[in-house]
Amino acid sequence: MKRLTLPLIAVAGLSLAACASLAPYGAQTSPGGQGYAEQRIESNRYRVTYSGVGAPGPVADYALLRAAQLTTSQGYDWFEVTQRWTDGRPDSAGGLRPNVGIGYGSGRGSSRYGSYSTSGVGVGVGLNFSGPSATSTTLEVVMGNGRRPDRPEAYDARSVQDNLR
Repeated sequence: MKRLTLPLIAVAGLSLAACASLAPYGAQTSPGGQGYAEQRIESNRYRVTYSGVGAPGPVADYALLRAAQLTTSQGYDWFEVTQRWTDGRPDSAGGLRPNVGIGYGSGRGSSRYGSYSTSGVGVGVGLNFSGPSATSTTLEVVMGNGRRPDRPEAYDARSVQDNLR
């Protein structure tokens, strides 16, 4: 059992390390690729999307970072997220996802030496090594100047940039 445990721990560690990697922050260079994209809806309203591979948390942070950068580049002080969409499975961190199966079977038969019955129980362990899956976060944001509104989805653009870089 000890011989089997050590390789599984090593594989799990390598899988988790691979899952933690997210491509460097930047603009999408191809449709469906990793990075950010934005669409202007009105003069102070944008839809910002960040697509990446890995856990939804870092992808959502990059979407907020891009919204903050866009806000300051357009001459605004704050932005408010009016809608938010996250696309990806809850297990989108991918990597090593174990599963266990239990089975039971029985049968009767006969041979030239007489009749017999059999039964058996099996336990199987499976590991999914598919790696991380794609996820994306889309934010619809409204930008403004002056004092930031006192609402949970309103952010100071410069503070977000300082904290998420």
